[in-house]
Amino acid sequence: MYTQQQQPQEEDYGHIIMFPYMAQARFISQRKPKIKITFVSTPLNIRRFQSAFASGTTVHNNICLAELPFSCADHGLPANSDNTDSLPSHLISTLLCASETLKPSFDNLMNDIITAENRVPDCIIADSIFGWVNDTAKRVGTFHFTFVGGALGGALFSSICFHLPHRKNDDSNDLIEEFHVPNFHDSCRLHISQLPVHLREATKESPHVKFIRKQLSLSTKSDGIFRNSVREIEVAGRWKPLTTESKPVWTVGPLLPASFLLQGKSTVPVVAHSRTGKEFGISPESCIEWLNMHKPYSVVYISFGSESSISTSKMMELALGLEKSGKSFIWVLRPPSEFDIKSEFKWEWLPEGFVERMNATKKGLLVKKWAAQLEILSHRSTGAFLSRCGWNSVLESLSRGVPIIGWPLGGEQAFNSLMMEEEMGVSVQLANGNEAQVVSEDVKKAIQQVMDTSKGEEMRKKAMVIAQKISAAMREDECGHQIGSSVRSIDDFLATVTSKKVVV
Repeated sequence: MYTQQQQPQEEDYGHIIMFPYMAQARFISQRKPKIKITFVSTPLNIRRFQSAFASGTTVHNNICLAELPFSCADHGLPANSDNTDSLPSHLISTLLCASETLKPSFDNLMNDIITAENRVPDCIIADSIFGWVNDTAKRVGTFHFTFVGGALGGALFSSICFHLPHRKNDDSNDLIEEFHVPNFHDSCRLHISQLPVHLREATKESPHVKFIRKQLSLSTKSDGIFRNSVREIEVAGRWKPLTTESKPVWTVGPLLPASFLLQGKSTVPVVAHSRTGKEFGISPESCIEWLNMHKPYSVVYISFGSESSISTSKMMELALGLEKSGKSFIWVLRPPSEFDIKSEFKWEWLPEGFVERMNATKKGLLVKKWAAQLEILSHRSTGAFLSRCGWNSVLESLSRGVPIIGWPLGGEQAFNSLMMEEEMGVSVQLANGNEAQVVSEDVKKAIQQVMDTSKGEEMRKKAMVIAQKISAAMREDECGHQIGSSVRSIDDFLATVTSKKVVV
């Protein structure tokens, strides 16, 4: 289905195909509101964005939505689960591998667009795990740019997944305790314990390894890289990849609402439900009212994101550790990892009497489903974020100057956590993975280290410096200020693709 949001234009300002991140589309739309953008995704995602467009206050008349048919049942997936936040973690790799079946429909979509417009779109921007898009781009004669969302952590994850350097050889089960990461400086060495379990145990025959290797190989044939990061905050030293790319790289992050990036911590606008297309467990207004009752930097925010959760036993220990720390907190609750992530959260998964004690003391705000994360992180009362360290959450937290307590649960998250602690000095790691041994005293110690010690204060100062750099990178060309590096980068990208002057 090809749904057009705009009226036909008399003049051709260009056409970009994006697959699958709406945040990119909105960012480009803001910078060049006359360029046509077609956002491509599966049915569940398209329905969410249709709802967001219908209820939103910002009009993006130049954005079209194109739906690719996808049958969850054909791949052994639950109904309406063509989105990673609708699945338990063990099925996410199944969904990713199934994404290759979208290629015939995507090919047909491109043919329809070319026929309808009598022109080839200027480019296709696709996530690195959709490397198969490169074949389509080359067939129709347009540019293909790879979107990389994980910055340095993603580069580490990709290198390890591609080369499996912790194995003595591809056919051996013997692991190397300390190893060098290929494509990084010689000093970039990791211990086997720093790898997420699914990567530590992976072999060349693991389905997710085979899929990622194939897609990364295809993505290397793209005409350039579109990176969700900020040039001024990227680390150097042993964590900096060896540069071998001759193709252009545009650093355009963070892909967050400008209203948050350009304001201080003292004021918090309420952003409508339409920003996510998801149902909040508590309204943003109620969250802010609760936060307003607390002193600056006194509240811990806990969320493991939309795709992950911890086990019941660890959830119990986390709850007890929060209580022992004596700190106020907002905790976004998802069912434990042993249960359906889409099911209703049950209070029995928390220690006996915990909910009643939190209600009585007003120490904890327990939120089911979703919370207004950016609003919470933007509030002056929020002092720390206990996070799985997904890159989007990292950027959200650091853009608001909030230090992080890391508990990575998969993917590149462990490397994001490591980089923030060792190189950026804005995080402490509580645990690594769902298999880690965690007791309530560990939780209490990590929270108090960030909230109550001189080291924690230093972390906060460093996070605030990073927030200023991120804000500067997103500064528009107004009021006599120099345009920010990320805004300048997106303008350069748009000028390049619409003038057909990509240099490779």
